[in-house]
Amino acid sequence: MSILDVNKLGVIYKPAGQHVQALEDVSFSLTAGETLGIIGESGSGKTTLALALMGLLGKKEQLEGKVVYAGAELLSLEESRRHTYRWKHIAMVFQNSLEVLNPVLNVGEQVAEPLARHLDLKGRELEARVEELLYLVGLERSWKTAYPHQLSGGMRQRVLLAMALSCRPELLLVDEPTTSLDPIARREIVELLESLQREYGFSLVLISHDLACISRLTRRLLVLYGGRIVEAGLTEEIVEDPLHPYTRGLINASPNYFAFRDLWGIPGEPAGGGAAGCAFASRCVQSQEGCHAETPALQHLSPSRQVACRRGGIMTMLAASGLCKEYHLKKRTLKAVNGIDLEVKHGEVLGLVGETGSGKSTVAQILGRMVKPSAGQIIFQGKPFNGELTRREKGIQLVMQDPFASTSHRFTVEQTLREPLEINKVGGREERQERVLETLTRVQLPADDKFLNRYCFELSGGQRQRLAIARALVMKPALLLADEITSMLDPSTQANLMRLLKGLQNEEGFAMLFITHDLDLARKIADRIMVMQYGAVVEQGSSHRIFTQPCCCHTKDLLAAAFGHSH
Repeated sequence: MSILDVNKLGVIYKPAGQHVQALEDVSFSLTAGETLGIIGESGSGKTTLALALMGLLGKKEQLEGKVVYAGAELLSLEESRRHTYRWKHIAMVFQNSLEVLNPVLNVGEQVAEPLARHLDLKGRELEARVEELLYLVGLERSWKTAYPHQLSGGMRQRVLLAMALSCRPELLLVDEPTTSLDPIARREIVELLESLQREYGFSLVLISHDLACISRLTRRLLVLYGGRIVEAGLTEEIVEDPLHPYTRGLINASPNYFAFRDLWGIPGEPAGGGAAGCAFASRCVQSQEGCHAETPALQHLSPSRQVACRRGGIMTMLAASGLCKEYHLKKRTLKAVNGIDLEVKHGEVLGLVGETGSGKSTVAQILGRMVKPSAGQIIFQGKPFNGELTRREKGIQLVMQDPFASTSHRFTVEQTLREPLEINKVGGREERQERVLETLTRVQLPADDKFLNRYCFELSGGQRQRLAIARALVMKPALLLADEITSMLDPSTQANLMRLLKGLQNEEGFAMLFITHDLDLARKIADRIMVMQYGAVVEQGSSHRIFTQPCCCHTKDLLAAAFGHSH
């Protein structure tokens, strides 16, 4: 049975006569003892949601919907009656301890206040309860005479927690409990919340940017954007396999989960609520015209997952099933690719790793239409795979391992980039010239006449590889196949090239199959990892999970060989 039911909750702020939709159509429920996490960028409505549940929004704010706690509808209650629920039944640990704590009252006085007001405790009984609460949150009783400015950030957070738990509430709302804390204090606060919930059994709603904290303390997760829920489900499932492009962007930007990667935030600025259409459409890599006009409903994609996306969540760009490639030699048959299933999602980087000879490059050559598969089915953007895909815009382009073999030494830079446009009859003469110059700029190569007229053999290895990437990008691919593109480059050129390529991919949203035997690079750039051995996929999952908790013995061996330790 649920202890809290939130139904179509909406909050409108009215600053200076304006209407700002901070929350819109937010619905969820919470059972006794359950833990719920809420994540989202700043301004997504997380704190407004907590304040609305606590009844702490001002009279000027317009509230819609219902909040039912233990059978009582809270939004319609008079303030005097609402006050009886606050702290005694529903309590909140606020985000900014220095702003929340009264600077002229000592710790003991502030912890005692809700006890005296709601439980009518006095004298020695009140003092004993204050000391008990301080002990409960890991503070010595001598700190009760200290003032907030005399405490560290972690200690002030403990005081706020003691105040929130003073009346033993059934529901605890915690807003950013680890913000601005050092790693030790952060760990202590997380462990404290964990142990207190175990002891008291309260329901917990945790708002946090800290995905490690969210993953450890919560079972279910809501993702807020523009005041609306865009994804909901089990925390473990969402973190491992996000289904909304916004959720994926949040997780990929988290240093908790991608400690070895460059941090790439979601391009663009967060949108406010209340606008027509999907609020995330202007920042989404897979949005269409209809996304800007139609507000998507939160719908079940599975019994445990809900996503608000007109296109059904992150789309599958390419799907291969039962893919095989056999080479018939004189005395035996070599299975280079042996019945693999593969998915590349819209806007993601899938890392395909494995030893030399595991079949990685053969997969790339099959998908790039350079080699015909012996068996299997390939679907690209919902349609059967065909030869047109490598010869049209928004199709598939392959960048090969050797930049000297993949570009003709007889061509100038301009001829190299114009050739695919001319062969495939893309645009007119002026449009082709404009696209050549634009693409050179995108890969950070000169776009002047002198460089355009240079022959490919006159370029350095790094320049030639960037030119090979430009040749692929000039066709504006939806999927880029990058096969060992850094293996012949020095470390500095490799670093510059990979940062450039990942930046372009993050900004423009094309999907990329990144094939490499260099696990350091795969860990640096990939969202998901597939591990191949003897032509088959032996393990796949999020980059974070594969590199921290591998399941397959071969994956463990690869990681041990690459990083010098066993898992």
